[in-house]
Amino acid sequence: MQDLWLVGIGTGNPAHVTLEAVEALRNATLILVPRKGAGKEDLADLRHDILARIGVSAAVIEFDMPVRDENLPYVLRVNRWHDQIAAIWARTIAEARPEGGPVALLVWGDPGLYDSTLRIASRLDPRPRIRVVPGITALQALTAAHAIAFNTVNGAVTVTTGRRLRDHGWPIGAETVIVMLDGECSFQRLNPAGLHIWWGGFLGMRQQVLESGPLAEATPRILKARAEARERHGWIMDTYLLRRDTVKG
Repeated sequence: MQDLWLVGIGTGNPAHVTLEAVEALRNATLILVPRKGAGKEDLADLRHDILARIGVSAAVIEFDMPVRDENLPYVLRVNRWHDQIAAIWARTIAEARPEGGPVALLVWGDPGLYDSTLRIASRLDPRPRIRVVPGITALQALTAAHAIAFNTVNGAVTVTTGRRLRDHGWPIGAETVIVMLDGECSFQRLNPAGLHIWWGGFLGMRQQVLESGPLAEATPRILKARAEARERHGWIMDTYLLRRDTVKG
């Protein structure tokens, strides 16, 4: 049975890589690094930079990520994409390490939070023996960057996607809403009255950019900062926290 180690590496700052992650990467025999296409070379380069800082003896092999078929319905599109990625993993592992040995993937953030690596790994046949090494998440990096608490006293927190915020509005019963994976800045669809936002792009990295304030006032600043950062780097990873102004604590 193949050992597959999914190693959380945080949000791009090499200092966020834990000692457990360092040990795992040093003990792996093969490390896979995804290439995500033109304009996103930084994502592979950052992984290589982390590996260089750690000092690994494993073979490091890059693979090209497939492109999702935007013509398919969303769920089917994602499932097909995951099937394709799993097939690429299987082929790359078989070609590079036919005798076995631990294979590691460097996972942005944490493998268990708003990441599909575990779902992709479950598609491999035979299914590997999976080890997860946790990493610092964008949620932690966001609240740390703004020096705010994740939750209020006895308050409910909802972590969701931009798609769900856009389609269903403010989650019922939530005082704090944290939004991941939102390329359309769906907070623009909300009634801004009484809402405060804390936003961050490239969290934990040297190019980190932050904005916060009452939603009505902060929205144009966020849109401008996000557009400029994406134009400058060719890509952006960002997240944000929304909270009702009336909530204390």
